[in-house]
Amino acid sequence: MTDRPDTGSKDRKGIRKRVEDILKIVFPIAVSAWMIVWLLGKINIRQMDHLISTECDFGWIVLMMVISVVSHVARGVRWGIQLRGAGLRRQPVMVESVSIFGAYALNLLFPLLGETWRCIFMARKEGAKVSTVVGTDLGDRFSDAVAIMLLFGLSLIVAHDSMVSFLDHYRLGERIVSILGDPLLWAGIVSALLVFVAVCYWRRTDKWVGSMMRTAAELWRSFAVMFRMKGVGKYLLLTAAIWICYYLETYVCFFAFPFTRELITQPGSAGGLVPGLVAFVFGSISIAIPSNGGLGPWNIAVTFSLTLYGVSYTEGVAFSMVVWGFKSATLVLLGLFTAAYVGWHRRHGSNGPAKA
Repeated sequence: MTDRPDTGSKDRKGIRKRVEDILKIVFPIAVSAWMIVWLLGKINIRQMDHLISTECDFGWIVLMMVISVVSHVARGVRWGIQLRGAGLRRQPVMVESVSIFGAYALNLLFPLLGETWRCIFMARKEGAKVSTVVGTDLGDRFSDAVAIMLLFGLSLIVAHDSMVSFLDHYRLGERIVSILGDPLLWAGIVSALLVFVAVCYWRRTDKWVGSMMRTAAELWRSFAVMFRMKGVGKYLLLTAAIWICYYLETYVCFFAFPFTRELITQPGSAGGLVPGLVAFVFGSISIAIPSNGGLGPWNIAVTFSLTLYGVSYTEGVAFSMVVWGFKSATLVLLGLFTAAYVGWHRRHGSNGPAKA
């Protein structure tokens, strides 16, 4: 009789865990599917197919794919600097690169799967704590957040009218600004943090609190590495290189279609650099919405940004679908390469030996 409550509790936890796992997969897929259906419902699909098949210069798309690979290699090398700062051994550039190739490929399945994989991959390879590696990953994402905020600020300066048009056109934009400016939101966040800290303090002798605090401390130590590690100058240069590559992936694709090539010669566009920046920033911000590799939110954001400069909705969707499709194809190819690389080294008793 005494075993029944425990068994029932385990069963309920097991069911809840399975439901959570299913939702993690289904929700991003549902978001992507709904947004794509909504997007395609607003355009002439035959016209879009005609634009892609007859007017796209795929040479520029191939160049975009090459730049995409370069950005992932730069990201891998940058992450290696953080890992060394956290005490891991120096890795070959190929190992650093495949950790990113595989992560981004897996993110096409559902968000954060790739981040989980690359942290586990590197932790197992080096025999390090997963929390140590996760801390460096958080630092990696913190750098990205800072870069996006700087680019957003720059776009507000050089393309103020376009950014205001977004807020005027979409109530969502107005709502976001309203929510972020609400003092009650920030008061609630601060209160929740204070309650959390108080509970941890009062229950500090509990085993689960101690375990949580140790993990949090390990995460913080690994995250804080980026503020005191060697090679900060190289880290900043690689960060700039990564985001320049990301921007160029959008900009060079302007040359692939006649309707976006017109933006390059448009007065006040600085050779297409300004509309390219707006499209890039909107696309980058859209990654905050959970979806499969950005499918749906990214397409809508980029399409809308192009309509601000006179591109028709159908043309904008054609542009976004081609660029997203070939970016994803690049990630799939890199993912297959990663699987082959890791598999080969496992069969030969190595995941790519680290340098001393």
